[in-house]
Amino acid sequence: MQGQSEIDQVLRQASETQEIPGVVAIAADGNDALYQGAFGKRDLSKPDPMTADSVFWIASMTKAVTTAGAMQLVEQGKLSLDAPVSAVLPDLAAPQVLEGFDANGEPRLRPAKRPITLRQLMTHTAGFCYDMWNGDMAVYLQKNGIPPITTCQNAALRTPIASDPGTRWEYGTNIDFVGKAVEAVSGQRLEAYLRDNLFAPLGMNDTAFKISDGMRPRLVGMHARGEDGQLAAIPFELEQEPEFHMGGGGLYSTAGDYIKFTQMILNKGRGNGNQVLKADTVATMGENHIGDLNMTKMTTAAPMYTNDVDLFPDQAKKWGLSFMINTAKTPQGRSPNSLFWAGLANTYYWIDPARNVTGVILMQLLPFADAKCLDAFAGFERGVYDGLDAGSGQKAA
Repeated sequence: MQGQSEIDQVLRQASETQEIPGVVAIAADGNDALYQGAFGKRDLSKPDPMTADSVFWIASMTKAVTTAGAMQLVEQGKLSLDAPVSAVLPDLAAPQVLEGFDANGEPRLRPAKRPITLRQLMTHTAGFCYDMWNGDMAVYLQKNGIPPITTCQNAALRTPIASDPGTRWEYGTNIDFVGKAVEAVSGQRLEAYLRDNLFAPLGMNDTAFKISDGMRPRLVGMHARGEDGQLAAIPFELEQEPEFHMGGGGLYSTAGDYIKFTQMILNKGRGNGNQVLKADTVATMGENHIGDLNMTKMTTAAPMYTNDVDLFPDQAKKWGLSFMINTAKTPQGRSPNSLFWAGLANTYYWIDPARNVTGVILMQLLPFADAKCLDAFAGFERGVYDGLDAGSGQKAA
């Protein structure tokens, strides 16, 4: 591919100067890899080089996978997008909205004005939030001794919602409930369901909630950027015997495995010779499902874990069934109506159906939306589009 050396240079330099700890990136069209590279180290405290088959915690890149599994069950009539989801998840039958705190610091709660639906959960309009972007919820969790979602304890899901269902977009624990809905109607734990219905059919043999013996030697270490900008390796691993499989963020995977998933979306539900979703289902997943609502800036309430998140601030962003949708061409060349999302430890992917291209770039570093990681991602993506434009004889925009 024409942009290959350009991308190599960006990613190698970022790794060698330790702007990022290490990185694996892969881009593909519907059929073939267009670019693959691995640079830097798996763990800055160890000598092992990064390799293309390195295993990362992909965090919220799990969301699209869980949603795809749920959409299989929607196709089968076992789940409904618009019926009250309490029919399969009785715990969501009487959601309470947190309206702040009274003079004594006690939470003010009221019943939600309408029931929660699966569609709202998939689009982050059900009202559930993450405390790292919602200070009021952080206070509520602390006051009530509710464990963080990353503990994968069922108690972590017993939270109020931050707004009435269907009234605003707010990023949160919604997809964990989508995973619970999959379990409720399939009779399987989420990992078993996804393995049988997505991972095995697509040949994603290195993707799981539990790190297998085969995956562990290739596991990438977590890093943190200190206030001085320097990187350090830190201990981090999700609970390996969780009470629930975190459909919103629990998967470990490789770039090569995840690109099989994004290629399946590009190929209208088909991958590895198997049709895992209907073409019209995939088309539906990529449409705007939040109407006049927009994705809004995510302002950090936990700077250790995330920076503020304000992607493409000059354009409106919509939400599909678990994907962010950009409404205008991006500076890197991504077409309007492309699909995108990311994971907390600076893992990112995009799917551009108009240009038949998808990319995955994985790093392992906190806090999220790190400027140096975003620069590496932008350089990678720009190189991919430069290569496509050169290859098709078009001048790059």
